[in-house]
Amino acid sequence: MKLFIAEKPSLGRAIVDALPKPHKKQDGFIEASDGTVVTWCIGHLLEQAQPEDYDSKFKKWQVEHLPIIPTQWQLKPKPKTRKQLTVIKKLIGKATTIVNAGDADREGQILVDEVISYCGASKRKIDQAQRCLISDLNTAAVSKSLHNLQSNKQFVPLAVSALARARADWLYGLNMTRLCTLQGQKSGYQGVLSIGRVQTPILGLVVKRDLEIEQFTAKPFYEVIGHFQTQNGEFYQGKWQPSEACEPYMDEASRVLSKPLAENVVQRITDKPAVIDKVKTDKKQQVAPLPFSLSGLQIAAAKAFGLSAKQVLDTCQSLYEKHKLITYPRSDCQYLPEEHFADVPKVAQAMAQCSDTLKKLLEKANLSQKGRAWNDKKVSAHHAIIPTANARSVGNLTSNEQKLYGMIGRQYIAQFYPKFEYKEKQIDTIVEGGCFVSKQKEITQKGWKSLFESSSPKSNAKTNVDTDDQEWATSELPQVTVGQQVHCQRGELVEKMTSPPKPFNDASLLSALTGVARFVTDPAIKKLLRDTDGLGTEATRAGIIELLFKRQFLTRTGKNIIATPIGRQLIQALPDVVSQPDMTALWESQLESISQQSMGYKQFITQIEQNLAQLIEDVKTVKFESLPQSPANRGAYKPRRPRSAAKKTVKKKRSTKPA
Repeated sequence: MKLFIAEKPSLGRAIVDALPKPHKKQDGFIEASDGTVVTWCIGHLLEQAQPEDYDSKFKKWQVEHLPIIPTQWQLKPKPKTRKQLTVIKKLIGKATTIVNAGDADREGQILVDEVISYCGASKRKIDQAQRCLISDLNTAAVSKSLHNLQSNKQFVPLAVSALARARADWLYGLNMTRLCTLQGQKSGYQGVLSIGRVQTPILGLVVKRDLEIEQFTAKPFYEVIGHFQTQNGEFYQGKWQPSEACEPYMDEASRVLSKPLAENVVQRITDKPAVIDKVKTDKKQQVAPLPFSLSGLQIAAAKAFGLSAKQVLDTCQSLYEKHKLITYPRSDCQYLPEEHFADVPKVAQAMAQCSDTLKKLLEKANLSQKGRAWNDKKVSAHHAIIPTANARSVGNLTSNEQKLYGMIGRQYIAQFYPKFEYKEKQIDTIVEGGCFVSKQKEITQKGWKSLFESSSPKSNAKTNVDTDDQEWATSELPQVTVGQQVHCQRGELVEKMTSPPKPFNDASLLSALTGVARFVTDPAIKKLLRDTDGLGTEATRAGIIELLFKRQFLTRTGKNIIATPIGRQLIQALPDVVSQPDMTALWESQLESISQQSMGYKQFITQIEQNLAQLIEDVKTVKFESLPQSPANRGAYKPRRPRSAAKKTVKKKRSTKPA
């Protein structure tokens, strides 16, 4: 008997639909006519044992117990899904071949692998197990995946990486949460001060931004605009470019802070002859943006519709599982397998049937145009989020489902539109030794940008190119040549004020997490963060942000996300190593090394244990002063696991062998 173990019931049903009929539904599994059996997990069926499961003395939180480090790690069944685990165990005993059909990522790999191991599968069955990777729940796509099974042993490094992450997060989160909570109690705080490898640096970003805004002092800075006239009576403007001699009067953003200096320039250039020093015209092109990854979609949806990261993820899950209108949504990739190009006509036909809006956009698309998005070298376990070949009227979708399907479809259609083309013209004018630059952009072909005109109201109406240059290039530039004499009629002093950074909102916080490298100064850490795609993963960011709200560390004021007094005091009291992304960057880099087999599990966990011991000693001296009294988040801490909520403990224990 071949046994498929899916990550969740919806995936199990999709697999069954691709198997020979008739199907025989049983309690917790379905059997196809060829004898193949499909069963499913319900997210994680197992969870890490809690400290009190290892030793009853740990039930009481005490500093002297820390760090708590299991010598033999234990998993235990979740009470609410124990029945399904029992079903799977019986089926594993009968199976001749086991197929891991978890989601196509690190978490999906370990989720099923740990169940297979826990249920006592023989070494032979584990060695011969197969892997089924599914990213599209439509029957034709699933059937294709069923005929392309791989050896599950190829994915062992991925499972080991996931196991290392889960255990490291348990060690760090549980020990640090207990310690900080106990330290908080010494100052009278009665709530739980939860700490996490990813959640605390995210909170740190928000606190730092809040403080920057509060401590910001607006300062005036000055620009000089030259108003020029050609011999033919044409007028144009140019913006003064301060020379190196002006640097002592400028800030780090090259803004002139000295009003007398700017006034002197205005006086010197007024009613003076000038000469054209440089004329430059460049033809430029922009290719279409790649299809969406989850983070890219979350950021775009937050900007366009004000949707939170969790709302986008939940809506995408519905479009994927319930409606089968999009491919696997928890993807960090923006590229597509080259073989998917053969499916373009079917996907386009489905989009046209689903949405009248997308149908109109498809009319001008060149579906034979194969762009940079189709690239096997850029695709690993996932590919970009795109529409499927399944057709369903969007009238049957919720408002958010319609919005996101439209965004995903539009981004996909953009791959079949021409490049956006424009000319960029620049004139450098010299007057009294000072250089004044004039710029102008002119569209020559809208191309793919025509798809986004209605959805990008903030883009420049004339050029559709977002640029600050348009603020002073208010009219078309004249036709001039190098060496031509012009006249500077007058100089104009423009006084502006520096502005504080803006509070985070859903879009900017997600953008900060994916581009967190720009918030650190250490070059090595910057590189690690760029290589590891920032803080958290595509699948976990939304949940972690929501967790910070639930734990009363973050709150909303309108669309803005700010730290609560509790969150602020926590970050300000903790050592920088806890609240900055450096440690997370190092972990993610090492976890990737484990999945690539260039680093071992033991080496990683040993380093975690050593660093944790030192960190605990450092935090023992921390005093949480002036914490608001908020007992609302009281309760026993359990390290967060992606895709599942922590459940209450049970007595039964099983040990799992360390990787």
